[in-house]
Amino acid sequence: MTTEIVIFTVLFLLVSGVGFVAARWRRADDLASLNEWGLGGRSFGSWITWFLVGGDLYTAYTFVAVPALLFGAGAMGFFAVPYTVVVYPLVMLVLIRLWSVSHVHGLVTPADFVRARFGSPTLALLVAITGIVATMPYIALQLVGIEAVLKTMGVTGDLPLIIAFAILAAYTYQSGLRAPALIAFVKDSLIYVVILAAIIYIPAKLGGWETILAKAQAKFEATPSPGDGILLNANNQVQYVTLALGSALALFLYPHSVTGVLASRDRNVIKRNMSALPAYSFLLGMIALLGYMAIAAGVTPIGKDSNTVVPLLFDKMFPDWFAGVAFAAVGIGALVPAAIMSIAAANLFTRNIYREYLRRDATDAQEARVSKITSLVVKVGAVLCILLIDPQFSIDLQLIGGVIILQTLPAVALGLFTRWFHRAGLIAGWIAGMGAGLWMLYNISSPTHAHFAGSGFPLEQLGLDTKVTVYAGFLALIVNLVVAVLGTLLARALKAADGPDATRPDDYTADRDDPRVHEREISGSA
Repeated sequence: MTTEIVIFTVLFLLVSGVGFVAARWRRADDLASLNEWGLGGRSFGSWITWFLVGGDLYTAYTFVAVPALLFGAGAMGFFAVPYTVVVYPLVMLVLIRLWSVSHVHGLVTPADFVRARFGSPTLALLVAITGIVATMPYIALQLVGIEAVLKTMGVTGDLPLIIAFAILAAYTYQSGLRAPALIAFVKDSLIYVVILAAIIYIPAKLGGWETILAKAQAKFEATPSPGDGILLNANNQVQYVTLALGSALALFLYPHSVTGVLASRDRNVIKRNMSALPAYSFLLGMIALLGYMAIAAGVTPIGKDSNTVVPLLFDKMFPDWFAGVAFAAVGIGALVPAAIMSIAAANLFTRNIYREYLRRDATDAQEARVSKITSLVVKVGAVLCILLIDPQFSIDLQLIGGVIILQTLPAVALGLFTRWFHRAGLIAGWIAGMGAGLWMLYNISSPTHAHFAGSGFPLEQLGLDTKVTVYAGFLALIVNLVVAVLGTLLARALKAADGPDATRPDDYTADRDDPRVHEREISGSA
């Protein structure tokens, strides 16, 4: 254990040092603006964006939770693979339009776009609050990955966890988005080395894939649950499809995903990345299989924390020195997304709450200062989530986050292509979808949780004679869209006035060479 702890600590501190150095990397004349601190000067090229967005989306929680889901439920855990395959072609056109209009108008957050597009401060506020609420538990979940590693190494107490996030808070405050962008290179390189080694070395030690799958199937056959197994069944196939599609639609609605995209240099960078990022999906498929390997290796989770199965597998199968490297890869894997998420949440508060309602005449420097302080507050809140809430419940919060952020799709994603929806209809749809989603999540139970026990909503609770389950977020989005359409039709019938649209059609196709983009960058407006 000593060797593992030493290697983990050295690599963790080394990468943290890189985070502080990042303030001098591609240094701007002045970091005191959201354009520089929060978006890295909107200057990242293809390679930096690839590592940044990939490191942002494939988090420490992914590396421990996806295999843990396969360990506990089998094939259902593979939903993460198809959703990360279909998401990139699905969102490419959305993201390049969002990049263009954001660069023309100096927009920093999705709520900024909604404010400009629909002329509704209320709708923008709802989108901002939704983004912050959905992001907070996601930041906390990065701590789950670090905590699982610390448990495996025998490190107890909350102090190591607090120190790790204090270091993260310090270099994020100093360097802004440049810190996770630079760290992502190291983080992803370590992850690729560890996973490729695991996928080759561990199966060879366990007797091959035939043995691994046979032991996994034997485990699931011995359990009373009808929903597990290495194959899907008639009752969970619809949930699998809707969960994959719903998760794909939600992924780039998260503020931290948008932040990585808006930091890109031009539209071509986004196009190239949407083509190349599926390479991470190949990696994710291999990561998922670690859950079956843990079954074959006879791994028993620490306590009832299934998130420890991957660290325990590494500890059992690898030499101490390489297990230390693997633990560092998971721990460092928490730093990049946690930093970007805190920056994105802070930008939402600063631009769409502080500037909109508290100080309309805020300068760029004041915005940057408020965002830096808010990023610290967000991290403290994430630490408190882990320290004060049952870890298993905090994991369930991620499922709630997906249902919540999906309710911004009509205003943000559809708003990029049409302004047919009336702002009153979108607000009514948001209320209905959010209410329906939270009601469904509340009524999902399990042997260990009376409420909020997952994301698969049983259709029998709607009075249907079936055992089929469906992703709650998918159903809530349908409710949202139906109400938004009806609300818009009613507003049109009553001749309710639309809010002013500050955008123009050609804003959505502007590239870096567009004179309006160049003029905004020269003037330094954010």
